[in-house]
Amino acid sequence: MSRARITLDRDFTIGEVPRRLFGSFVEHMGRCVYTGIYEPGHPEADENGFRQDVLKLVKELGATVIRYPGGNFVSGYNWEDGIGPRENRPRRLDGAWHTVETNAFGLHEFVDWSRQAGTEIMEAINLGTRGVDAAREIVEYANHPGGTYWSDLRAKNGHKDPFDIKLWCLGNEMDGPWQIGHKTAEEYGRLAQEAAKAMRFVDPDIELVACGSSSSNMPTFGDWEQTVLTHTYDEVDYVSLHAYYQENEGDVGSFLASAVDTDYFIESVIATADAVRAKGKHKKHINLSFDEWNVWYQRGLDTEDQPHNVAKAGWREHPRVIEDKYNVTDAVVVGTLLNSLLRHGDRVKIANQAQLVNVIAPILSEENGPAWKQTIFHPFARMAELAKGQILRLSVDSDKYENARFGGTDLVDVSATWNEETGRVALFFANRGLEEAADVEVALRGFDASRVVRAEVLEIPEGGDRFTANTQSRPDQVGLKPLEGAKASGSELRLTLPALSWAVIELDVVKN
Repeated sequence: MSRARITLDRDFTIGEVPRRLFGSFVEHMGRCVYTGIYEPGHPEADENGFRQDVLKLVKELGATVIRYPGGNFVSGYNWEDGIGPRENRPRRLDGAWHTVETNAFGLHEFVDWSRQAGTEIMEAINLGTRGVDAAREIVEYANHPGGTYWSDLRAKNGHKDPFDIKLWCLGNEMDGPWQIGHKTAEEYGRLAQEAAKAMRFVDPDIELVACGSSSSNMPTFGDWEQTVLTHTYDEVDYVSLHAYYQENEGDVGSFLASAVDTDYFIESVIATADAVRAKGKHKKHINLSFDEWNVWYQRGLDTEDQPHNVAKAGWREHPRVIEDKYNVTDAVVVGTLLNSLLRHGDRVKIANQAQLVNVIAPILSEENGPAWKQTIFHPFARMAELAKGQILRLSVDSDKYENARFGGTDLVDVSATWNEETGRVALFFANRGLEEAADVEVALRGFDASRVVRAEVLEIPEGGDRFTANTQSRPDQVGLKPLEGAKASGSELRLTLPALSWAVIELDVVKN
């Protein structure tokens, strides 16, 4: 049996848990919008066409902020196509995903849906095919009280009061040659700088996210951030990161260690941003927006009759695209990625798991059918629920395992928070070991634990294996169940983590 010893101290904290860390992403891609969150005529749809069964799961997931409408989609999108009477909205070809966009769902619908969901909006603008004028006009349309062309048009279209959207993305993945309107760092940096200035002239209270590298594997990674931030440092508040992970050729050990790469990516961008700060003698810090992350098996986009090439399938409306079915292994990896984000919560202030429904998502739905939770739903939902208060800085002494990509990696991965208001400590564990359970001891310095309030685990179900997933016919095969044997006494917590598992322990504590 493997072992790990963790030490936490109430006086050693990283910072307040950013509530925007538990964000998600809705893109006009595949079935995320159409037959995902929006399906008029569905038995569970309300008068707006919003699926209430999906909405119930979104609320249970605990997503706090939703990025919209893309993604690659936004780089060729005219936001004006999605406002006004539906019968007057144009049908467009979307080159990003080779689909027909009906524009039946647009900005007004998303605002109304977000209010039902109780989520903040993170609006992305098109800096691929468009520029400064479109950027300032959408802010005026969304946020200006009235008495101008765009604000009065919003009122005419049914929303007299401003949307008051405060969080905006300056384009998407502009470093990627696949992006419509791809730009060099110099080209994008100057455009983002001028768009940001124009947007703030309309609403000085907005927060802005500049595009960083779409992957740490990009050949321009590092140089891109340095150039872009040199231009935009005074105008923006965040720089973005995107990362996706998958198991390659059966290398499960490296896959389970994916969060090591997440740590590296985050820390590298922080270092670059701080170097620009020092060189430019700026006073503020640029924080990070990890606004796309997840497990994604990049075997080709299409999941219908024409795999691996969406263009061959012709122009279609909301086809099935990258509807990955997540298993136990994926859920454990997602748990470790969440741990990495939380451990860096002093600088990663926003994170958006991509995407919310159907497209590499924690929630799946069927047209005219049910909606259900994927395995990756569970670690996200529990952490969004319980990770509140202060992030605790941990000392971890864990047995290690060797893997091809990262070498020696901790078998036990962990993050923790302390909520002084409720008097509770929450710990989030992953056991990366495929064969062995892990005995874990946690030393609580500055705390006495009075009881274990919650002990839950996600593991391989009886009769299953690490590839077991939830399905429409068996939606609850993998989920959280009680973890037996977790014991807290005074300044110590002991528990045993099953092989390949994710677990949460919540303790009632008092300061000593």
